[in-house]
Amino acid sequence: MPFSEKRRVKTSGFIPFQLIFLLLEEKNMRIFAASMLLFVCSFSFAQSIINRDPVIYNMVLQISRDSIEQDVRELVSFYTRHNLSVQDNPEQGIGAASNWIKAEMEKSIPESGGRLSVAFDDYTVGGEGQRIKTEINLKNVVATLKGTNPDDDRIFLISAHLDSRVESDDDSTSFAPGANDDGSGVAAILEMVRIMSKHEFSATIVFMAVSGEEHGLYGATHMAEKAKAENWNLVAMLNNDMIGNSGSSGTLLNDNMKVRVFSEGVPAYETEQMERMRAYTSGENDGKARQLARYIKETGERYVDQLTVSLIYRNDRFGRGGDHTPFCKLGFTAVRITEFNENYDRTHKVPRIENGIQMGDLPEFVDYEYVRKNAGINLATLANLAMAPYEPENVGISIRGLSNSSILSWEEPEKGKKPAGYYVLMRETFQPVWERKIFLTDTTITLPYSKDNYFFAVQSVDEEGHESLPVFPGPARRR
Repeated sequence: MPFSEKRRVKTSGFIPFQLIFLLLEEKNMRIFAASMLLFVCSFSFAQSIINRDPVIYNMVLQISRDSIEQDVRELVSFYTRHNLSVQDNPEQGIGAASNWIKAEMEKSIPESGGRLSVAFDDYTVGGEGQRIKTEINLKNVVATLKGTNPDDDRIFLISAHLDSRVESDDDSTSFAPGANDDGSGVAAILEMVRIMSKHEFSATIVFMAVSGEEHGLYGATHMAEKAKAENWNLVAMLNNDMIGNSGSSGTLLNDNMKVRVFSEGVPAYETEQMERMRAYTSGENDGKARQLARYIKETGERYVDQLTVSLIYRNDRFGRGGDHTPFCKLGFTAVRITEFNENYDRTHKVPRIENGIQMGDLPEFVDYEYVRKNAGINLATLANLAMAPYEPENVGISIRGLSNSSILSWEEPEKGKKPAGYYVLMRETFQPVWERKIFLTDTTITLPYSKDNYFFAVQSVDEEGHESLPVFPGPARRR
């Protein structure tokens, strides 16, 4: 039986300690009462047993903050990565930065045994009515780590944007270091390529450094449209944008122990049938993006110490968007991973001293230990997903008759390796994350919990404990 999940055992009690101390006058009896207080309190906390795949954990431990810092500083050295900056200068501009990123990724090809390939993906953008006024050619850098199972067509994608800018959209010549936005995300991806390319995964993992983000998510839109046109079986997309700043402006908070994962509730891409099902099941908080976000939290916190994943129940920051958004709009499961505290004195600012404050997105302000930890949750998530079985199929919950029990059923996935079993997940309706995981090898279960009061899901799991994404049940009318 796999034991990769966190198991929590909670006990609590209520003892009128003040009353005990009032009644127990003798010194020895007071000592006894104090001992009882300590004993009972020791049982009032949750106990967690965390089991990690040693191969994945070792990969996480290999992530180097020194390497990440070197990569961020190299990206800053190109002076600007503005989308309108020069593309033919070998030392400055977005062209030089793209070439360097591609060359760094290609260094990992030999150790991948030929499974890693790296290429530019060119596209044309700009014109009347767009933020880029004239038509130009831009390119994304795409590294593909091919899965080892020929029967596994799943793709898991991680992305960061390589372009940078200052306040003005059209200022392509000022120093735009972009150390955190989004040098931190690109550096994390480069580190993951170096580490993960040495290992084998059943499914394919795609690592992207995209351009065009700062002017309208152009590079990500191009890739989302390509994935749709080519009918990719894209299971999950992780967008990493600004994952290296631990101190906020204004409030002066400083914390590198929390990271945000943004996920859409009602899907941006929703058919009438999907809308009816969402309304019928009250599943507005259980779409695929929310399931991915919860998966990142559970898996990331399992493998990375001193980091809490905060689930933010909105697609992105208030009134803003990121490179995951074009994927959401085309029906793919995509989320944004970003720092908990933003510093607006740095983002999109020309470096300068203003009112005694250093402005600008400079490399000395990046918290490289924080980037290392955030890279770790990404690596752990991707590795577990790419090693896991396919999701269970036709997951349903019985709606025949009225009952205070809930009957769930599902089918074994048709593709990929056969699961060793399944986890049935459950939580009370007001809880943000899954509270209980029940392992079984059967494909049906009757639980003495009402579907009025609990939400459920089912995920596949293999012998090593690698879990698929959870599947939220629809009505199973025939069971």
